[in-house]
Amino acid sequence: MTDRLPAHQVAYVRLRDMVLFGELAPGAAVTIEGLVARLGLGMTPVREAIRRLIAEGALQWQGNRRVVVPRLGERALEDLGFARAAIEGRLGRLALARMAPEVIAELRGVDARLDAAIARGDVPGYLRANHAFHFTLYARAGSEVLETLAASLWLRFGPSLRVVCQGPEGARARGADGQGLHQPDHHKAALDALERGDADALEDALRGDIKQGVANIRAGLEGGLLGGGE
Repeated sequence: MTDRLPAHQVAYVRLRDMVLFGELAPGAAVTIEGLVARLGLGMTPVREAIRRLIAEGALQWQGNRRVVVPRLGERALEDLGFARAAIEGRLGRLALARMAPEVIAELRGVDARLDAAIARGDVPGYLRANHAFHFTLYARAGSEVLETLAASLWLRFGPSLRVVCQGPEGARARGADGQGLHQPDHHKAALDALERGDADALEDALRGDIKQGVANIRAGLEGGLLGGGE
């Protein structure tokens, strides 16, 4: 669909996806010229995309014509986790009221891809599948306002979830605390709640998943995998 969009929107979508799905790791600076070359677009649309993402908190100016994905600090991590839990818990309840069996089947397929990506230490694959699981569910809610808010929060929170595939000393298939594969699988709990039509259990599963993500990122910060932040 991007071939039908104006250049500035194409640049925004591609650069947003680079942030969300691991091409730009938190703390790793990249030059504007480098982004122009990677995106294959002109300087003007790329600069406009950068300005939009800076306004959304997904990028920061680094100086010397460089930008960087911010590294989360403890306060930002806690605030983002709180906001996600409130908004996404509500989205889950709204989605359940409009759920269809084929959507649950699609979610199970996405979750299988997510598990496979974790097992092979595939950071971009994990980040894409994790995002797809949540936003395939939230698309059923029919709430443009809440879904837009959730998407904005994910731009700041999501990239740091790469620690699930990194672990200490480069270990794969683990969370940053070394226990990733042994943690409760809240996606499975969410799927079971969807099958039962249990709104309370679905909200609990989503909140638990978010809390677990916060804990993994915090462990990554403490272990030096993500560096520090403001």
